[in-house]
Amino acid sequence: MTSTGQPPVRIGVFGLLGSGNLGNDGSLEAVLGHLRTAHPEAVVDALCGGPDAVTARYGIPATRLHWYRGEYRTASRAGAVAGKGLGKLVDAFRTAAWVRRHDVVIVPGMGVLEATLPLRPWGFPYALFLLCASGRLVGTRVALVGVGADTIRNRSTRALVRWSARLAAYRSYRDDLSRDAMRAMGVDTGRDRVYPDLAFALPTAAASAPSDVPGLVCVGVMAFHGSDADRDRAEEIHRRYIDGVTAFVRALVEEGRPVRLLTGDDVDRAVVATILDAVGSPLVTAADAVSLADLMRETAAADAVVATRYHNLVCALKSGTPTLALSYAAKSDALMDRMGLGAYCHPAREVDAGRLLEQFRELEKRAAGLRRTLAERNRTATAQLADQWAELTAALFPTKTKTTSKTKTTSKSKTEHAGSRPRQEAP
Repeated sequence: MTSTGQPPVRIGVFGLLGSGNLGNDGSLEAVLGHLRTAHPEAVVDALCGGPDAVTARYGIPATRLHWYRGEYRTASRAGAVAGKGLGKLVDAFRTAAWVRRHDVVIVPGMGVLEATLPLRPWGFPYALFLLCASGRLVGTRVALVGVGADTIRNRSTRALVRWSARLAAYRSYRDDLSRDAMRAMGVDTGRDRVYPDLAFALPTAAASAPSDVPGLVCVGVMAFHGSDADRDRAEEIHRRYIDGVTAFVRALVEEGRPVRLLTGDDVDRAVVATILDAVGSPLVTAADAVSLADLMRETAAADAVVATRYHNLVCALKSGTPTLALSYAAKSDALMDRMGLGAYCHPAREVDAGRLLEQFRELEKRAAGLRRTLAERNRTATAQLADQWAELTAALFPTKTKTTSKTKTTSKSKTEHAGSRPRQEAP
């Protein structure tokens, strides 16, 4: 029981968390930080991709997202195909049982409503649909908080994503692009709000120490193979990306610039190894970041950053370092524009090392002014996310909202109290 005599709120967090993607885990960390501050009495657990990692790192109980352990491996044998099929049925019951135990389930950030990277409809989109449908069925409020979305071509994936969004009790997005995409896919977004990415709510991590060598450049790389629509030429896109980034890094090294390679997911490590081997210079080193805080410390120590993964960009921009985006999706362009660096985007599908060097030199010429711009935009993002947390509390924790209201006013009428009630659930 809480101090008010009420049972504690039971909150679940859901997603591909603890699976090696630093951006996803950073969004979880931001939400947990808010819950521990604003709702310390809440009981929190997770249904996620990497339950052992989530429990070890964040100290909350966690359950595996999929019953079938080989869910994200290609099924070529009959046994694997049967296992996946059975897993879909078992997961429907597992998910509903897990959702039923909670008052609220939060999906923290992440690009859960997009397919900007290769994605099968019966993987995570199906899992998200099960979550939102279960919430509506058993009366548990499901909140998609600060999520990313994009227009999806695959009909099955689009249908699952659209119904997931419709069934959620609360939705907010990390950019206008995401809200517009959901509206275009048939979701009523009239009550949905846009806020900065949840990672902007994390504490700003300063550089642990000044760089030993002046002129350090951080280059964030990615195991990039194009979008979900590029499966037929994925290897060609991947090779072109690696060749372009390698040529850019080699050009920096030839100028005597130290380069620090960054990743954002475990799958990126092979790209780092390829570039290190191809350039073969002691000026090129690899960071071993295991969190967004680590990435922020790395980018804060650099003179400039060139990065591909979305949350590599977030970390660099939040640290206030002039940044150039190797943009693989419209969400990267939208983020850079929001932070005042919209002119510094380069297509990840067609990396032209010569043109990239020209953009990089222009970025460095304007570095002082860009740092001032980033400082201002970061202050704005912090204030906007404070509004996000307040809206989330009003929407998902009405009991606490009413209790707070009664404490502050002792004689207001019922009509006055009604004005502070949370908004109705979205359709």
